[in-house]
Amino acid sequence: QVQLVESGGGLVQAGGSLRLSCAASGRTFSSHAMGWFRQAPGKEREREFVAATNWNVGSTYYADSVKGRFTISRDNAKNTVYLQMNSLKPEDTAVYYCAARGTISTIVPRAGRAYDYWGQGTQVTVSS
Repeated sequence: QVQLVESGGGLVQAGGSLRLSCAASGRTFSSHAMGWFRQAPGKEREREFVAATNWNVGSTYYADSVKGRFTISRDNAKNTVYLQMNSLKPEDTAVYYCAARGTISTIVPRAGRAYDYWGQGTQVTVSS
């Protein structure tokens, strides 16, 4: 059974940093696109794209709102993907979800519906 488990969320002051981790089990995703999405308070029906990468082709994409502040990376040996978040702002407050595609391809989707597996989410709260 495939599982994605996020960790690393918490409460931080504006300008601070957090590093989220997403540990995958049940299969490896070394050649699959993986991404991070977030769901802000009051937007329960909207899961916003944050960052995604496909190490198979060396492509990485970020939402404009986090470009230059967030970095997605991966440790294949640990089957884990990370999201380093710096210069955090109150508007970054959300539940952050990790996602993985089930098929190998060269694309790096920014739409949530393109991903097959999701974690349970980790809360990030940024105080002003």
